[in-house]
Amino acid sequence: MTALATTAARYWILEADLPSTGVVTAGVILEDPERDRLWIRLRRDWDQIAGEEAEVFNALAADLEEKAAFGARRLIEYFEQTLSNALRISEPRETVVRDFERSLARLYREHVRASVRPFETHLPRYSLAAAAGKFLENREVTVEGWEEAPAGLRLAPEMFVARIAGRSMEPKIPDGSLCVFRFGVAGSRQGRLVLVEQTGGGANDRYTVKRYRSEKRPSGDGSWSHERIRLESLNPEFPSWDLDPEQDRYRIVAEFVAVLDENA
Repeated sequence: MTALATTAARYWILEADLPSTGVVTAGVILEDPERDRLWIRLRRDWDQIAGEEAEVFNALAADLEEKAAFGARRLIEYFEQTLSNALRISEPRETVVRDFERSLARLYREHVRASVRPFETHLPRYSLAAAAGKFLENREVTVEGWEEAPAGLRLAPEMFVARIAGRSMEPKIPDGSLCVFRFGVAGSRQGRLVLVEQTGGGANDRYTVKRYRSEKRPSGDGSWSHERIRLESLNPEFPSWDLDPEQDRYRIVAEFVAVLDENA
């Protein structure tokens, strides 16, 4: 498989000096040099850490996005010329980017530790085995950690985060990605990406993410049965396969929602 193209880029860390808590990381700014664009992600817990300044910081993200429309270079120059001790920007740092949105999420996760608000801003991170146990066997499991989700993603208690290993779903799901899943698949599974558990499989090959395809055979009484169920890899280097509808070796654990970040 051809390696995914990468771009050399720069990023900056924004810091805020708050009267109540001192210096905190406010967010991350990532430059797309080819399009002269800035990708910006700021923390969302100002109400909990910024006191009387919370309203100002809550409006900061929209203000920066508006200014970013004039181009990355002009906004960075604006920062360097106008920011005060209360809000300051770091020296630029180098990074390599395959996907700017996912790379921004990775950098944000590395540098920002925002307050955890379960199922408001954060989702629980489980191992795949724990997720299957919690949602399919109603077991209490230990949360490995809490991961902050993007602001535009509506969260719910049936959602969780897990890391996926393997290249069979690249480029959509890179090897090592931290991904969001939703237990259960509402409506038809046709064409959706699903997390599948192979019951009785080994510890390392028990779970897989695949695209679900099925063909149905109608019966004379108006009901139907599966004639064919196929689990498809997106990466052509990896095989797809048919499931035997008569065997109960596989079960659908959850539906893939989004990639949070890439482990690269």
